[in-house]
Amino acid sequence: MTAFDTAHAFSGFSVDSIDAARAFYGDTLGMDVTENAMGFLDIRLPQGGSILVYGKPDHTPASYTILNFPVDDVEAAVDELNARGVVTKIYSDPDFDTDAKGIMHGGPDRGPDIAWFKDPAGNVLSVLAASPTI
Repeated sequence: MTAFDTAHAFSGFSVDSIDAARAFYGDTLGMDVTENAMGFLDIRLPQGGSILVYGKPDHTPASYTILNFPVDDVEAAVDELNARGVVTKIYSDPDFDTDAKGIMHGGPDRGPDIAWFKDPAGNVLSVLAASPTI
């Protein structure tokens, strides 16, 4: 056995409000969120693994997608997120070429259908078409 062990690796990201993150990830998105002894959030993923969410007073939102949710039907997932009050039309850049719901429709040279949205701290998340390789 080596000193370096990857068996229990996890990811993490910062937010500016633990309370807002708890409500968004737990209530709005329906994820399994608990608070740990340090006051941080642990998000347990259904297929194993976890994500640590920690408060940071000088938080700067990630400028990249921090969490992706593969789904069978991006259009239906976007409709459901919108019904929950989540805004999915966050990009107006012509390079992203998103429709009125914020979905960038994929293709052979474009990748999967995908729509981005933000958590209350401004971090970017996405729903994207699941594929056999995801």
